Amino acid sequence: MSYDDWPDNTMENRRAAVRETIRRATLEELKDLGLKRFPVVTDPWCEKFNEFLKQNASASFYRAESPEGAEIVYCRDSGEGVWFLPGSGMGIIQPKGLAMLAEIVDAL
Repeated sequence: MSYDDWPDNTMENRRAAVRETIRRATLEELKDLGLKRFPVVTDPWCEKFNEFLKQNASASFYRAESPEGAEIVYCRDSGEGVWFLPGSGMGIIQPKGLAMLAEIVDAL
């Protein structure tokens, strides 16, 4: 077996944690989360997060957690998502993670 064929335990651990913690989230809940994560409204990530919510205001959102402590917000309708690592930062979920989230949400 080559190195490229080895199982990705990190991704499998994340998949299991997301399956266990995923749930629907309301727009109000996510707005509150944004206020907690971005106390400074001029933070560029604050603007990106609020725009993400605004663009998908009528969509279905889901929240989950990763084993590393990241909070995940996923919009199945748009196929987009973001992660927060409290005290560390935020980022856009990449295609491999989005595919995993779509699969998990579709199985709910």
